Amino acid sequence: MDILQSIIFGIVEGITEFLPISSTGHLILLSKLLHIPQNDFTKSFEIIIQLGAISAVIFLYFKTLWNIETIKKLIVAFIPTGVIGLLLYKVVKTYLLGNESIVLWSLFLGGIALVIFEYFHKEERAVVEKNISSISYREAFLIGLFQSIAIIPGVSRSAATIVGGLSLGLRRTTIVEFSFLLAVPTMLAASGLDLIKNYNSFSVDQLGVLSIGFTSSFVVAMGSIVFLLRYIQKHNFIMFGLYRILLPILLWLIIF
Repeated sequence: MDILQSIIFGIVEGITEFLPISSTGHLILLSKLLHIPQNDFTKSFEIIIQLGAISAVIFLYFKTLWNIETIKKLIVAFIPTGVIGLLLYKVVKTYLLGNESIVLWSLFLGGIALVIFEYFHKEERAVVEKNISSISYREAFLIGLFQSIAIIPGVSRSAATIVGGLSLGLRRTTIVEFSFLLAVPTMLAASGLDLIKNYNSFSVDQLGVLSIGFTSSFVVAMGSIVFLLRYIQKHNFIMFGLYRILLPILLWLIIF
């Protein structure tokens, strides 16, 4: 992987991390399109580069992240994914990451599920809107269970948590922002675990590639977060569901 490819990956990661379309799935498919082999470094790169997007959340929500109630809710929500991810780390990295077929089917079926969910989901306007700190521990844990489904590449961590929160009756803005914040411990844990296991195998050049991907991801993610918060004021996620359906069909017809 060269510098230009690293920048492209960072841009794609920054755009897709917080949208309900699976950043990991897009990075895997991008590797295929750019003919980048799926070796240990590429798989680690696809995990670690997400730290750039997560840093954008830390920058924008720094004060919120220091709220003790928010921290406790995020810890509870992280537990299911942390436990499942730790237990299935080898399975995920060996058999799921880099598997284009799993990504395409996850995108396709997840898109159908998202469209159906949004078609039938009705937000109760009379309900008083909760803020993030008022989310109950039960709701936080259940949202974490939904997030754990996203260990399957292509499912989308963002989509899983948002659908989970909406199904629990949370307002769209509340669950979207909670999803942003929940990405912080989740991706820090995933990236940290991968760094601990593989840092000795990275060369100086590879570390440079990682740094460039990290930076471009951070910059683009800032804009992506602002866009999504404005978008959900007037729209649901049906457009993203349709995109998830059409993209695999197009790739199946042209490439795979």
